[in-house]
Amino acid sequence: MDLQYDVIIIGSGPAGLTAAIYATRANLTTAIIEGDTPGGKLTKTYEIENYPGFERISGVDLAMQMMEHGQKFGAVMEFSPVTEIDDEGEFKLVHLGDGRVLTTRAVIVATGTNERQLDLPRAKEFTGRGISYCAVCDGAFYRSKEVAVIGGGNSALEESLYLTQLVNKVNIIIRRDVFRADATVVDKVRNNPKINIITKSLPQELVIEDNAIKGLVIKNVETGELSTVDCAGIFPYMGADPATGFLKNLNILDERGYIVVNKDMETAVPGIYGAGDVTVKDLRQVVTATNDGAIAANACARYLNR
Repeated sequence: MDLQYDVIIIGSGPAGLTAAIYATRANLTTAIIEGDTPGGKLTKTYEIENYPGFERISGVDLAMQMMEHGQKFGAVMEFSPVTEIDDEGEFKLVHLGDGRVLTTRAVIVATGTNERQLDLPRAKEFTGRGISYCAVCDGAFYRSKEVAVIGGGNSALEESLYLTQLVNKVNIIIRRDVFRADATVVDKVRNNPKINIITKSLPQELVIEDNAIKGLVIKNVETGELSTVDCAGIFPYMGADPATGFLKNLNILDERGYIVVNKDMETAVPGIYGAGDVTVKDLRQVVTATNDGAIAANACARYLNR
């Protein structure tokens, strides 16, 4: 069989790029495959304050620095979604969406997660023109307007703070009456005069006029009362699901679709590893993703040397 790479890393977020650094420094011929935007979710994050060595850095800047470092020692970039992986024992066949099949001795999966979509009538129709899953990408379209952010985690609150630099008002809508974010971020949100917090509420219906979003109907989860929030844009941050559809034939996923790994990031299939947010874990942060990538690459090198 024509071997093309020692290891293929699927995903170019913090976990995948760190794995590339360690794999190439171990003299493994390495390819990084990315089906979307290089840098992963970093490119959708305005500001990062909890990555060691950087008191404050934009997600895009950190992603670009990681990308340059990840390729410094010779890793090859391939751009195409992965559709399936076949385990042929010593070799793995990685099927790409463009029809190519790459052959490798090992695979590190670091595909991260995909944002949950807003499940309302006509939401798909207005995605990209009123509904956005990236405040950094699309916030400028709503300059001097009013927007709504759905969700109470770190991502929702951090992006809300970013949006206050552009818009007149941010309405944060959460299902509970407490946030799931870091205390320092919550304090910033509560003290920002441009942010209005609406608790115990869920989105029910888009308000559309003249083929544009004008508001969002919400429902109080305790009283059932309906009300309307005026907004020109909606930014849902309601959690995420693992990007692992291409792995279903390998029996390495848990019931939610996350990759089950041991302490060395090994799956039940020899030569296949997981790293970062896509794995079963408690804390999903940039720093834990880079940790996973280093461990996975090191374990992969030991496996190949054996």
